[in-house]
Amino acid sequence: GSITTANGSALVKLGNTTVICGVKAELAAPTVDSANKGYIVPNVELPSLCSTRFRSGPPGEEAQAASQFIADVIENSQIIEKEDLCIANGKLAWVLYCDIICLDYDGNILDASAFALLAALKNVQLPSVTINEETGLSEVNLKQKNPLVIRKHPVATSFAIFDDTLLIVDPTAEEEDLATGTVTVVTDEEGRLCSVHKPGGSPLTGAKLQDCITRAITRHKEVKKLIDKVIKSIKPN
Repeated sequence: GSITTANGSALVKLGNTTVICGVKAELAAPTVDSANKGYIVPNVELPSLCSTRFRSGPPGEEAQAASQFIADVIENSQIIEKEDLCIANGKLAWVLYCDIICLDYDGNILDASAFALLAALKNVQLPSVTINEETGLSEVNLKQKNPLVIRKHPVATSFAIFDDTLLIVDPTAEEEDLATGTVTVVTDEEGRLCSVHKPGGSPLTGAKLQDCITRAITRHKEVKKLIDKVIKSIKPN
């Protein structure tokens, strides 16, 4: 709840990496082929102020890859059912713009972005909207707000791989640069695998990958506990 102008927001610090996520909700007409669904539009920004490795201008490769990763996590984990965002079938639905901005970059941007997204979505309060049957226009009631229905809690856990023998969880920027590869495992609260993101680098044996998944499930419990605790503490009385 750190951004007052957003419908939901969260600030996440993971070591020195600091990421803020703001969720802005707008009303739009659903597409013809998905008349009963809303939209979720994620965007990860890595501005030049967060690290010397990034330049000003259009999003670089790393920012685009992070945005695509977050989009895949949303899709694969079913964190929110897009049907839940529909207000009136074929007429009106919510669009959630999830802007994730890195303020300080020290590696492991994917974990921090996934945490920030989940925490911000859990913080969202949407006004109730009804459609007036006589005029066909939408009426927004700002006094009555409802939280989003969060179906799943995906948590990402990144590992830096050193020649397939050593795995380091939550790598810093320096560790990422020295590593021969990285892998990010996303799990939900039931211990199910939502996605595995491995952008090239040295190969990983099945046994090592299984080790990563086991560790990711353990870490999920810690992160979920932490998010629940924070959200409880800021709930308006």
